Amino acid sequence: MDDFGRAPAGIDPSVPSVARMYDYYLGGKDNFPADREAAEKMLVIGRQMGNDGREIARENRGFLGRAVRHLAQSGVTQFIDIGAGLPTQENVHQVAQRHAPGSRVVYVDNDPVVLVHARALLADNPDTVVLSGDLRDPGAVFDEPVVRAHIDFTRPFAVLLVSVLHFVTDDDAADRIVADIRERLVPGGHLVLSHIYKGDVEEEVVEASERVYSATSSGGLAGRSLTRISSYFDGLEMLEPGLVPVQAWRPDVPWDVPVQPGRSGILGAVGRKL
Repeated sequence: MDDFGRAPAGIDPSVPSVARMYDYYLGGKDNFPADREAAEKMLVIGRQMGNDGREIARENRGFLGRAVRHLAQSGVTQFIDIGAGLPTQENVHQVAQRHAPGSRVVYVDNDPVVLVHARALLADNPDTVVLSGDLRDPGAVFDEPVVRAHIDFTRPFAVLLVSVLHFVTDDDAADRIVADIRERLVPGGHLVLSHIYKGDVEEEVVEASERVYSATSSGGLAGRSLTRISSYFDGLEMLEPGLVPVQAWRPDVPWDVPVQPGRSGILGAVGRKL
């Protein structure tokens, strides 16, 4: 949006966007009234489940930063962030290039507002590329000439699917997407993934969440089971501590809150191709 809060041409601000809702959860200002209204509905639903939606969003963002930092410090210097969302603090390129100067990053999203802001932010950073693309067709992302010119696919690279796969509501489609990505990883490559875990939430609460997201540009939301989320790492070596609540993945300060079995939230993990 411009300095007066107006939507870029071709964008319907009356349709909530998951990227702009996430921006609102994080305290950003790149959102419209429809985004804020939908996000507030989800915050109410989250409180019914005993969760703080804003805190979960911050924890998920922290997981992303720690995972990228670990990979950059381990020698991975190429990242493809699919469903990148609106730029905020501690973006992938900032974290990666701080710990491994020269790291190359491809940001992929299908939200026009995300693309406008990301391209403006990164116009002077030659090691980053911003691409319009869709998670539902990862092959098109990998085969895009701009990406192939930016990423050396003979060397290890990381694919980031952070809080995006749960917007693909069809289980078979989600399985196919992740299988395609795993197949394209080379030895030493990584998959960084976080996903909504539905836990033992009552069905009416799940349905209320689904109704909110069915009216967004994503078209829906699917919390999934521990077993199914774990399956996305089939064939990969999951780094310690495995698949855990995002706040418990290698926290910078000790995280001594016990994990409650069945409690909903966002789970995250990092898998390495051997």
